[in-house]
Order: sequence, then structure tokens, then C-alpha cells
Amino acid sequence: MKNYVSALLLAISVVILGLSIKAGIDNFAFRDRTVTVRGLAERQVEANLVSWPMSYDIAGNDLQALYAKLQTNNRIITDFLTKNGIDSTEIFVNPPSVYNAEGNVYGGDRARYQYNFTSTVTVNTTKVRLVRQLLNRMPELLRQGVAVNNNYTNYQYTDLNSIKPEMIAEATKNAREAADRFASDSQSKVGKIKTATQGQFSIESVDNSTPYLMNVRVVSSITYYLED
Repeated sequence: MKNYVSALLLAISVVILGLSIKAGIDNFAFRDRTVTVRGLAERQVEANLVSWPMSYDIAGNDLQALYAKLQTNNRIITDFLTKNGIDSTEIFVNPPSVYNAEGNVYGGDRARYQYNFTSTVTVNTTKVRLVRQLLNRMPELLRQGVAVNNNYTNYQYTDLNSIKPEMIAEATKNAREAADRFASDSQSKVGKIKTATQGQFSIESVDNSTPYLMNVRVVSSITYYLED
């Protein structure tokens, strides 16, 4: 009787060991079956910060007269801006750049004017739509004798943190949908996440004609386990 019980226990132990080994092998095989997919999320937003530099040149031979003209032009520009909704704290008048033709030892023929001043007035503001309106009204400065060059206007979007969570969730959802399609085609099921990598957010202008419209983009790369 004792021998029978011992043999039975041994047989049960062998069966349990075999099942454990099979489960381990199946689990190992399962762990080797993965799929890596990418999920894209995009948003189009309006810039919420703009830097608008306006520069002009004046030339002459009388330094005092040029300085007076410089002060007058800067006042005309700042008055135009403040009267149309730009705060004085958002306007920055940079020191002028001065070129002295006589001081240029490498110059050729004598220049028509000895001095050339370049002055730049820069607006840094969150009033993006207002700046866009004022850009179309620059001829008003011409009528007052100030020939302003519209330098490159730099638009930025600085509120990324407010849309990050939704975009990450959307990218993850799109990645899962891609994994589900792959699993369906391969007659498998999507399991748990093995690894996940969130790409960097990129913010770029949509195109040159609408630089104030920004395209925000992020790509997440996720590896899922596949199940039978």
C-alpha cells in the first residue's frame, strides 16, 4: 500500500512538473512575441507670443541732426504703437548701430554721407492678433516720414503644458489601434506594454503665409506583447 501511495505521489509530482515546464516554455515563447508601433498626435494652435522688430536707417554728415532725427522717429513709432493698444512695457528701443564712413580704412570712394544710423524698435507681446493688424498699417508710418523695414516677425507658442496630457493620451490611443490592427491580421491579441517611449514635442509654423499658426506634433513608440 505504501509503495502504491508513493508511486501515485511520484506520478502526480511528475505531471505537475511537466505542466510547470510547459507553462514556463509557453510563457517564454509569449514574451518573445511583440509588436512595436507608433502613435501620432497633432494639434494646430495659434501663437500666443510674438516678437516684432522694426528697423530703419538714416544717413547724414551732422551727428547732432541725425541724433535729433533718431529721437523723433523713435517717438513716432512708439506713439503709433501705444495709441493702437501696445503697452509701453512691451516696446524696446535698442541702441542705434552707427557706421562712420571716414573711419573705414578699407573703404574705396568717398561715401556720400559720413554717418549711417540703424535703429531698431522691438515689440514683445502676447497680443498676437493686434500685431497682425498693425503689420498691415505700416504705411501710416511712411506718411509720417519713417521708412520702417519689417524684419522677420517671430511667433511662438508657449502654452505646451496645457495640451501635453491630451496629446500624449491621443498618441497612445493611436498606437494601441495600430497594434490591434496588426494583431488582428496575425490572429493574435494585444497584451501588456513591454516598453514605451515618448518622442519630443515639435512646434513649427504651418507655412510661410500663416506663420502665426503653429503645428504641434508628438510621436510615441510603444512595444506590446502579443498573445494567442
